Amino acid sequence: MNKSANPVRRKVAELGHVGIRCFDVEKQLAFYTEVLGLVVTDHDPALGNYFLSARPDDEHHELLLAKGRDVAPDGRLLQQVSFRCESFEDVVGLYRQLKEYGAAFDMIVSHGNAVGVYFFDPEGNRAEVYWRTGLVARQPFIENIDIETPADRLMDAIRASVEKFGASGFTEESYVRWTRDQAGRTDAATTGETTK
Repeated sequence: MNKSANPVRRKVAELGHVGIRCFDVEKQLAFYTEVLGLVVTDHDPALGNYFLSARPDDEHHELLLAKGRDVAPDGRLLQQVSFRCESFEDVVGLYRQLKEYGAAFDMIVSHGNAVGVYFFDPEGNRAEVYWRTGLVARQPFIENIDIETPADRLMDAIRASVEKFGASGFTEESYVRWTRDQAGRTDAATTGETTK
C-alpha cells in the first residue's frame, strides 16, 4: 500500500447520540419525555430500547435509553449529558419543570459563554440544560448564579464577569473542591488508597 506524504485526516462532524443503560427504562423514559420534552422516534419492545430526539426532523435520535444497567446506583458512569436550549427562557422554564418534578440539582451556573442548569435524572445520571450567551470565555468558567434573576439583570452581571475573567477563565472554589473530590474518589478506587 502506498502511503501519501500528506494523508487526509478525517474527523467526525458532531456528536450524534448518547446511550444510557437503565435500571427502570420506563421511569427514565417518562422523565426525559415529560420533563425535558424529548420525543420518542422509535422503540424496540423486544429489546426495551427507546430512541429519543429533541429535533426528530434533523436527528433521528440524540439519546438512547436501554435496559440492562448492572452498575450500582452510586457507580459513576457519566460525567454529564447536556441538552442545548434555544433561549434563556427555555432554560428557566425547564428549571421550573425540573423543580416541580422534584429533580435534585447539582449547580446552576454561568459558563460565560453559556448558562447551565445541572441536575440528576431519576437514576442519578448528571445532566445539563444550557443556553449559549454569545459571549466568549475561556473554560472552565463556573460562576454560581440565581436563575430566577430577571434576564436583563443576569445578562448584565454575566457580561461584567466575562469582561473581568473571560480571558483567564473562572471557577468557584466549591467547584474546584468538587472536581478534586471526584477525581480523588476515582484515584482511590483505582489504587485502593484513601483521600484526605
